[in-house]
Amino acid sequence: MEIKDNAFARQFETSSATGLVSIEYSFQEKKIFLTKINTPDSFQDDELVSDMLKKIMELSIEKKFKVVPIHPKIVVFFKKNPVYKELLPPGIRL
Repeated sequence: MEIKDNAFARQFETSSATGLVSIEYSFQEKKIFLTKINTPDSFQDDELVSDMLKKIMELSIEKKFKVVPIHPKIVVFFKKNPVYKELLPPGIRL
């Protein structure tokens, strides 16, 4: 899977069989806030979103960013993948 960082639109993007899937973000003081997941109306592939989030976590590790999950599905991703909890800033508990 190839993920594009569309800095102008402030979102990570990838293509699926049904169209563009994106995860919106904002940056603040070495933190990346994952704010929204956009999918086509007929989209049903939660595994693709999970794989996309894993790639974003790898990128965050490389760049030494902390990750703040805002969207409920991203919070669920952190709960299902405790290996990434080290990326949460101090004081954030899920």
